[in-house]
Amino acid sequence: MTASPILGITLGDPAGIGPEVTVKALPAAIARGDSRPIVLGDARVVREAAARWLDGWSVRVVADPGEAGPAEGRIDVLDLRNCDPARVAVGAVDAYTGQAAYDTVVRATEMALAGRIDAIVTGPLNKEAMHRAGHKFDGHTGLLGHLCGTKHYFMLLGSPRLRAIHVSTHLALREAVERVTRERVRAAIQAAHDHMRQLGIAAPRIGVCGLNPHAGEHGLFGVEDEERVRPACEDAARAGVRVDGPLPADAAFRQAYAGQWDILVVMYHDQGHVPMKLIAFEDGVNVTVGLPIIRTSVEHGTAFDIAGQGVANPANMEAAIDYARRLAAGEPGRDGP
Repeated sequence: MTASPILGITLGDPAGIGPEVTVKALPAAIARGDSRPIVLGDARVVREAAARWLDGWSVRVVADPGEAGPAEGRIDVLDLRNCDPARVAVGAVDAYTGQAAYDTVVRATEMALAGRIDAIVTGPLNKEAMHRAGHKFDGHTGLLGHLCGTKHYFMLLGSPRLRAIHVSTHLALREAVERVTRERVRAAIQAAHDHMRQLGIAAPRIGVCGLNPHAGEHGLFGVEDEERVRPACEDAARAGVRVDGPLPADAAFRQAYAGQWDILVVMYHDQGHVPMKLIAFEDGVNVTVGLPIIRTSVEHGTAFDIAGQGVANPANMEAAIDYARRLAAGEPGRDGP
């Protein structure tokens, strides 16, 4: 933990809104002066974005993350020289920019594992573009888990009033059902507990959503909740975790929003993403929990439909940068993410 952590910020796919939201978000982080943000990517892309959307700001290339320091009017960049702006097809799925996004995440992860940066904040990448470049991962979460050699890692979406950690994310629904095992649900509960304690909540209250409608109604609508989810909750409770479940997901989200739960464990992608993006699209943060490094991200995608137009809102990136800073500095969160 450090009082002024070095935050490595990746641009995401340069054909999307990543470069725009990154340069727009940096002034707020730099003005606070409590972290050392450094952009990881091609300095040419950053210069172009700053010239368009951050009038009067300059770009300084540094050779090492340790040289980064917050300075008004200046963006520090570790230049990877991996994406020629002349070859970027703005708003299009392209293997070239997919490769650049992949390479940047790999480099950032290597530096975080080596202790050269204290946290990673990732801009949005495009899964299809990354796949076209030959990298068959389901997104940042799977890629980071692979790079870190981690078995149990989870996607958490968080906002000031609502948080959800996912048992599975980018899978076909049929596969997601099979991923709901006693072991995996138990691991997700523990990851939720540990993360909330990291945020300063000594005894977090965890609600676990059922897989089926009405959490299966004791086997009327499927047996998975009784045979897999409930035993995982009981295992966690015996270990001293404050947990309840399986809960009907529709009611659980309303209860969590009202403050009954500090965090919910959800069984699959849409069970968590739909309510989170409805309620906290702008201030929500994506966090990969269970890695040996800190990684936060925006909650939105590449938004190819508005890329290059100057209308992208940087609020999500601002929240992701601040969340990473808090985790790296060991600063408790009064209200969570």
